[in-house]
Amino acid sequence: MNAEKELTAMFEAHRDHLRAVAYRMLGSLSEADDAVQETWLRLERTDVRDVANMGGWLTTVVGRVCLNLLRSRRTRGEEPLEPSMPDPVVTAPEGVDPEHEALLSDSVGLALLVVLQTLEPAERLAFVLHDMFAVPFDEIAPIVDRTPAATRQLASRARRRVRDAAVTPDPDLARQREVVDAFMAASRAGDFDALVAVLDPDVVLRADAGGAPRTWLEVRGALEVAGRAFMFRRFAAYVRPVLVNGVAGVVTAPEGRPLSVMAFTVTGGRVVALDILSDEDRLAALLGA
Repeated sequence: MNAEKELTAMFEAHRDHLRAVAYRMLGSLSEADDAVQETWLRLERTDVRDVANMGGWLTTVVGRVCLNLLRSRRTRGEEPLEPSMPDPVVTAPEGVDPEHEALLSDSVGLALLVVLQTLEPAERLAFVLHDMFAVPFDEIAPIVDRTPAATRQLASRARRRVRDAAVTPDPDLARQREVVDAFMAASRAGDFDALVAVLDPDVVLRADAGGAPRTWLEVRGALEVAGRAFMFRRFAAYVRPVLVNGVAGVVTAPEGRPLSVMAFTVTGGRVVALDILSDEDRLAALLGA
């Protein structure tokens, strides 16, 4: 095997891992692929004969690429005033397929990705690389131009915000599905009380309908969320079960045209978060029409 083929094989062995890092940093599948491609281009231009840990080197490179992209969004004014829903990873309800195992290996749900979007770019990098991928702070510090101690503080601040805002779903997918099915049945039947019964009192609904400017909705409380769901009960007949980032969810697709993807975070037998993407252009690109 010549040197070029060896380099390509080495990179391909790490591609899934790099895409997982980039997806957590950017929340966009297409931008994650772009970041991985840029990492490959940088590898091609670099003499790596003295690199002892290729996986670690590539991880820090893709992290730097993503950090620069996040910062450039803000410099160019592309960072929206309101959040946007990260790209959902939609798979069959039976379980995550091998293609997406690395991408979702640590249960990175939409609810968590929404919280990550609220972090400053350097905080997000420190948290993702250290807490999700165990990269030491002394390797992250040069990327964010801080000391290891200051980088540790970045991750600590990010960790507190994630802990306060993100909820871990119940691990039992069958139980998750029972709760989602009960929600959808109540919606189809127009049973408002039954809808409220499957919602946590402090449930949060986040919805991104796209458009320019972006249409973003965030409401809290069981009565308010049930009222919103009740308004769209006419679409309940068109849902099909899926997994969305590894948790129970549904796709609404009248006549095969995807209108929304809904991810349910279920804890203690109730829905604590409902994340919805109903941007038809993005759904067509992600799921096809």
